[in-house]
Amino acid sequence: MISIKNEQEIELMRISGQITYGALSSLKDFIKPGITTKDIDKYCYDYIISHDAVPSFLGYEGFPASACVSINDMVVHGIPDDTVIKDGDIVSVDLGSIYKGYHSDSAYTYIVGKTSKKNKKFVSDTQKALYKGISVIKEGVKLNQVCSAIGRVAKENHYGVFTCLTGHGVGRDLHEDPYIPNLSNHESEGIILKAGMTLAIEPMFSLGTKEVWLLPDDWGIVTQDGSLAAHFEHTVLVTKDGYEILTGEWKMAKEKDGYIELEGKVLEILPGGDFKVKLDNGHIVEARVSGKMRLNMIRIYPGDTVLMEIPICDLTRGRIIYRK
Repeated sequence: MISIKNEQEIELMRISGQITYGALSSLKDFIKPGITTKDIDKYCYDYIISHDAVPSFLGYEGFPASACVSINDMVVHGIPDDTVIKDGDIVSVDLGSIYKGYHSDSAYTYIVGKTSKKNKKFVSDTQKALYKGISVIKEGVKLNQVCSAIGRVAKENHYGVFTCLTGHGVGRDLHEDPYIPNLSNHESEGIILKAGMTLAIEPMFSLGTKEVWLLPDDWGIVTQDGSLAAHFEHTVLVTKDGYEILTGEWKMAKEKDGYIELEGKVLEILPGGDFKVKLDNGHIVEARVSGKMRLNMIRIYPGDTVLMEIPICDLTRGRIIYRK
């Protein structure tokens, strides 16, 4: 049964989400060559406890740590140990917090030091898939539209999608209904999103196969062909007009290709030459005209349909790059 959260529950989840976001966002400056995955786990534990919350994963079905730390070909559920982080590693950290009985769940994949353009694009695309899925969320939308939006990114780039690993509902329990696959599926077609639902959207892709092995510790899951894996996740509230990301917006994401393209309709012209634009999913953003359009003196009026680039690090603002 899918639970609908009331305002009091949502506020507790907002606080929980900000704690999880704070821990993961500050890890950017902590993760570096020479530290161990156990060091990452201790950092996350200390951060969460210092903010009057409890790690969601610690003791969950016997999991022995506060964070899942997965390196390179490990997809999820890596148990922190004495493994040393090296330059060029791809490190995924999955983390949750419990605040006054309510969970939040989020994940981020960090590139340590230098890596290839191919690997950077892969990690960026996986993050882009997260925001593609989030961008279609609003009351009345079929859950499968979210799944399809995520899956299209993988299909277009020939990435592996793990059918045995999915997103999920989240709230009083870490894992609630519904389960949210990362590609189009029949089961999600019949689920209609309602305001008050709280969902953990989490694309997990590989650069190769979709097949995985379960490690002997019964937790770690790795790609069968040894290909790299990436994992991003946000806890998201469904609203009548769109969505709210409860685990924060990623201020650290500065990738060159870290944008998504979305269409919208101009609602009004704001002081200073900015525009208020309503996206197809009902979410409203502020946008300004790109330099090239301004150079060509292309005018924008209320009612115009425009194509925008929206940075995945800030879904509240965009840049208009084309008027249709």
